[in-house]
Amino acid sequence: MAKKVLFCATVDYHFTAFHMPYIKWFKDKGWEVHIAAKGDIQIPYADQKFNLSIQRSPINLGNIKALKQLKKIIDQNHYDIIHCHTPMGGILTRLAARKARANGTKVIYTAHGFHFCKGAPMLNWIVYYPIEKIMAHFTDCLITINKEDYELAKKSLKVKNIEHIHGVGIDTEIFKPIDEPDKRVLKKSFGYDPDDFLLFYAAEFNKNKNQQFLLNSLALIKDELPNVKLLLAGEGALLDECKKLANRLGISHMVDFLGFRKDIKEILPMCDVAVGSSLREGLPVNIMEAMACGLPILAVDNRGHRELVINNKNGWIVRRNDLNGFSNALKDLVNRKSLRERLGFSSRKIVLRKYSIEKVMMRKSRVYKSYMNETEDTMWATL
Repeated sequence: MAKKVLFCATVDYHFTAFHMPYIKWFKDKGWEVHIAAKGDIQIPYADQKFNLSIQRSPINLGNIKALKQLKKIIDQNHYDIIHCHTPMGGILTRLAARKARANGTKVIYTAHGFHFCKGAPMLNWIVYYPIEKIMAHFTDCLITINKEDYELAKKSLKVKNIEHIHGVGIDTEIFKPIDEPDKRVLKKSFGYDPDDFLLFYAAEFNKNKNQQFLLNSLALIKDELPNVKLLLAGEGALLDECKKLANRLGISHMVDFLGFRKDIKEILPMCDVAVGSSLREGLPVNIMEAMACGLPILAVDNRGHRELVINNKNGWIVRRNDLNGFSNALKDLVNRKSLRERLGFSSRKIVLRKYSIEKVMMRKSRVYKSYMNETEDTMWATL
């Protein structure tokens, strides 16, 4: 009988966006793969898919139903390994798996950036920190994706095994630099002038992603650098508000709101600088993809950005709300091509060394294999 693994998260596109190589890895090993999350997406390589009533908000009553659904799924299917992701996916799955874990199932949770962290609102610490302390008792392995979370977990959370793995891995054959002539041709194909200076940021429009900071920074240099264009990919609750802000600031002609895009791998290489304005990040995939494309990074200070960006090596980190610092650094990048090339070369080198899919797969597969061996030992011990 094939061994079984269950992957859980709040929404199913989390898996198609970030975890397909690992789902395929289990299938290639002969395992039966199940997915549990909210949504109707058909997940490649999954043998079974469960649509949960799970909600992002911890106080939504739909999560009570989701907990019951998960408990039934787990109790009926006798999984060898369960790997859960996202805050609510992690909480509900670990609660639902308590009985299975007592019978030998191994439970892994990846924290894609704790909501409680240095600089986080006190409310985040009051709500999420005690929950994670409790959940630690129902976890065999906690995977953290940045050094700050790893050190915090080692110090404060009593989990049997805590690992630091560098994110989900970037495909450096898909995300890669192009030379200058190709960049100019690509810009023209997307409707830009070859001499336009393109900034790129892909993120949901919400309070945390903080696109307003970028718009306000751009307004400070609109007269000096009229050929700068800010490309904002994504959708979200604050999209219309940001469009109105761009109009009020008189920069609507310098900002393209691209909406949801499936062609990021084509857009990124033609850009000149990647920017990041989020207040909180675990280890941002959008920044790593840009680095893999050989772009310098200009980003607001947070733990995820600090993990990836080294000042004057592959970009700069600026303080939150430092509009002048951000716009001045941007002017420097616009005016100094040799600087951009040096920083961009370092960006690509950093990704190849630590964050490529090959490097991350090697590390994560070692974790999976350690629990595969444990489940085999448990099985033989019960015979």
